[in-house]
Amino acid sequence: CGMIAGQLALADALIIGNCTNQVKFSELTIDMFRMLQALEREPINLAPQIGKGGPQETTEKHSKRENPHKYLMYKPTFSQLYTFLSASFKELPANAVLLIYLSATGVFPTVRSDFEGPYDFGGVMTNNNRDGSNVDGVQKRNQSFKEMHCLHPGDIYPFTRKPLFLIVDSSNSIAYKNFTNLFGQPLVCLLSPTAYPKGIQDQSQRGSLFTLFLYNPLMAFVFMCRLTNMRKALWDQCQEYLRRMNIEIVQLLTQTRTIDQAFLQFFGDDFLRL
Repeated sequence: CGMIAGQLALADALIIGNCTNQVKFSELTIDMFRMLQALEREPINLAPQIGKGGPQETTEKHSKRENPHKYLMYKPTFSQLYTFLSASFKELPANAVLLIYLSATGVFPTVRSDFEGPYDFGGVMTNNNRDGSNVDGVQKRNQSFKEMHCLHPGDIYPFTRKPLFLIVDSSNSIAYKNFTNLFGQPLVCLLSPTAYPKGIQDQSQRGSLFTLFLYNPLMAFVFMCRLTNMRKALWDQCQEYLRRMNIEIVQLLTQTRTIDQAFLQFFGDDFLRL
């Protein structure tokens, strides 16, 4: 039988949003809201249970840990984002994981460089403010100019000194494709697709399909099939099929010898299984 390596647990999550024209509630885009819900669990009543559950049921409920601490950042500047990243990294306990979720408009390189390093593939734009400087003039004079509030893969490298789980939902998620693991710590990067199949319309202003799958796979399937109504009994039946499928997937993943060990190290945490 398979075995899940490591005892890592998700401690902190930075949820960052800056998608152009996406529906939002106050300072929360729909993608940010969905990821927030994906990393939440309903509070459990830990009062002593009397009945057939008995002490064993109470013990099982006690074993369920608290929700991870979350930083919600809408359109953060580079300095704001780095401040919160550094603070979270500093307080991260042993065997704990930092999750970074980026839902932002892609920034693409304007000039192809002879040396393609971690700052030459672009990244994601966390804030559109150009601080009132003459950026356009500087950009025309200097081809190596880069956006101040673009988060490049190289900006995150220092934080891979501890276990890191990175999710990038962006039109330029491919910039993080060759994310280098410099320190040998557990590292996983989940990247959204950058193109949609012909039969699926891009409706990212109503939320990303990639994030919707992370939040609720069945809802994403329903959306792709363009179903607007479904009987509750059918919904519940589909949820049961999905639950069985997830059990089979877990068994396959934990028994295989070819999967990257980083996935198995994170797999012991129910939040990181998403």
